[in-house]
Amino acid sequence: MTVPQSQTPGTAPETLRATLANFATGVTVITTRDPGGRPFGMTVNSFNSVSLSPPLVLWSIALSAYSLPIWRAAAGFAVNILSEDQGDLCRRFASDAEDRFAGIDWTPGLDGLPVLPGAAAVLECRFWQRHPGGDHEIMLGEVIACTQAGHVPLVYCQGRLGGLRVA
Repeated sequence: MTVPQSQTPGTAPETLRATLANFATGVTVITTRDPGGRPFGMTVNSFNSVSLSPPLVLWSIALSAYSLPIWRAAAGFAVNILSEDQGDLCRRFASDAEDRFAGIDWTPGLDGLPVLPGAAAVLECRFWQRHPGGDHEIMLGEVIACTQAGHVPLVYCQGRLGGLRVA
């Protein structure tokens, strides 16, 4: 009997997760407005650039995420690339808190997208396309505005957060 590749010991979900933990990623809080107009956001490290022309970026969300319908209904999103001193925001927006924006200062960007102050950079996007990706949905956005503040970015690797200083 042949064992499907997805069930071999080298690609078991827990082994794959532990292996991928060795890949350092930036940390973002992706924000939008829910169908009621309230700000909504979540911590995401599956963010990546795709294309410069047209300017496209992507991130992904689990199909099991309770917030998937919010993202599917949204017209756009802001990618807040966190700075090294924003570990508290990373943890807050990764939590199960009902109102993650409670007590958080933010400003409305283009189309009213929530922008977090102190971020290392912000990309404001309109949804371009959505694609299936295994147990996730891949969200592509067209960048309509971007800014950078020059702060040291926050990174995540091997279960830890830290700043990345490039020499």
